[in-house]
Amino acid sequence: MMAHCVTLVQLSISCDHLIDKDIGSKSDPLCVLLQDVGGGSWAELGRTERVRNCSSPEFSKTLQLEYHFETVQKLRFGIYDIDNKTPELGDDDFLGGAECSLGQIVSSQIITLPLMLKPGKPAGRGTITVSAQEMKDSRIVTMEVEARNLDKKDFLGKSDPFLEFFRQDPWDWMERGRRDSPGVIKNNLNPTWKRFSVPLQHFCGGDPSTPIQVRCSDYDSDGSHDLIGTFYTSLAQLQAVPVSASPAEFECIHPEKQQKKKSYKNSGTVRVKICQVETQYSFLDYVMGGCQINFTVGIDFTGSNGDPSSPDSLHYLSPTGVNEYLTALWSVGSVIQDYDSDKLFPAFGFGAQVPPDWQVSHEFALNFNPSNPYCTGIQGIVDAYRQALPQVRLYGPTNFAPIINHVAGLATQAAHQKTASQYFVLLLLTDGAVTDVEATCEAVVRASHLPMSVIIVGVGGADFEAMEQLDADGGPLRARSGEAAARDIVQFVPYRRFQNAPRETLAQTVLAEVPMQLVSYFKAQGWAPFKPLPPPAKSPAQAPQA
Repeated sequence: MMAHCVTLVQLSISCDHLIDKDIGSKSDPLCVLLQDVGGGSWAELGRTERVRNCSSPEFSKTLQLEYHFETVQKLRFGIYDIDNKTPELGDDDFLGGAECSLGQIVSSQIITLPLMLKPGKPAGRGTITVSAQEMKDSRIVTMEVEARNLDKKDFLGKSDPFLEFFRQDPWDWMERGRRDSPGVIKNNLNPTWKRFSVPLQHFCGGDPSTPIQVRCSDYDSDGSHDLIGTFYTSLAQLQAVPVSASPAEFECIHPEKQQKKKSYKNSGTVRVKICQVETQYSFLDYVMGGCQINFTVGIDFTGSNGDPSSPDSLHYLSPTGVNEYLTALWSVGSVIQDYDSDKLFPAFGFGAQVPPDWQVSHEFALNFNPSNPYCTGIQGIVDAYRQALPQVRLYGPTNFAPIINHVAGLATQAAHQKTASQYFVLLLLTDGAVTDVEATCEAVVRASHLPMSVIIVGVGGADFEAMEQLDADGGPLRARSGEAAARDIVQFVPYRRFQNAPRETLAQTVLAEVPMQLVSYFKAQGWAPFKPLPPPAKSPAQAPQA
């Protein structure tokens, strides 16, 4: 199941050395943010306030937009000198603009661009600086709770206790975190619930002093649960108990029993053994914390692709110079490249006889430079592919393991640093089912312990049923020894399923799981983001309009 990486990002904008358009004073700048919505159209997402008489403004109003990892979100910033009260910009002076992708901003965390009057024509002077911050509170409350001597509620048994946590708002007690609260423990008056976690905002609205009501009830399958007792506390009270001290203990009180019986003491006690507030890092936390996503490409040059000079071949270059291999490469690569600062990508071919000895290679550099297989940008990979195509002989078989092991070697070196500074994504483009199934399974299982993901795009109309095994959506992939993959790191899709869909649809599908895979790896290692993160962004107050 795909879980797209969608979150709200807040952009802070400033400019330096803007052109002065007003006679006798400086300009009164305002920034407009637009996003490319396709077909040559741009949609306005928001505007900052106008800053009067200033050539180097720091806009106080931030601009918000949704961030999607698996798409290229092209943004355009326009700076205008505002001299009237109309919302239209056609009658205002354009001081310059800049374009970039949201991926470039979040991967750099802060980016400075020269202002242009139009593509290729600088504004003369002036720059714009944009910084990004994720709008969220990533803190979670982790608790471990037990109860003792609870009241017996069932006629033929004991009780089936469960807990519910509620926080108080100005009107009523609001239920929070039931889904994350400990479950029902059957037939037990002294239960110990499994450790559970609840987002801090859900638990107490981010305020540790907020009153929390805890209800302990006896579960009934028809929904008519019987209250055992309740008590009140707060996160601040729970955290005030030292870790080395005895657990915080609360009496469970049933209000009706308390009123009816003078001798009533309680309906049991609840003990909070652990209450910790921890940070749960997101994909953006790691990217904005300096994690580089290293992109590697492997292209299938086996004979089943057909003679590249024939229009029937999957490697045949159309009059416009493209084929399914290159279209898939552009779709995925255009997204990934924004997260690699040096834009140098190793690219390999496999399954071909290569010069000068014409031996079959399952891992040859597309640029024929094994000591430096890096290509500059996605266009560099495309150029190397086009140059390599007439220089090799398509052969076979279709072996994935050598290239997977190659990238795994790089990921192993990165893992030895014990920092969340690098993650590796391997894109394999192939026309048929893998031949070295056993070796590939072994390679993937080993790679599952490393900071690495594998994306496989099936090109052409072959039967790719065997490839679904590697995707492991039906259960963990296993090596011949029986060892299971530590996590699911492979995503496979057939290209032709998206042939008639918008170009970005393929990238959205194959890249959707990468953020979760990256976070799951670093979380399992216990590694925080490489660079310190700023405090979480809060919803800003709207700046007053000038």
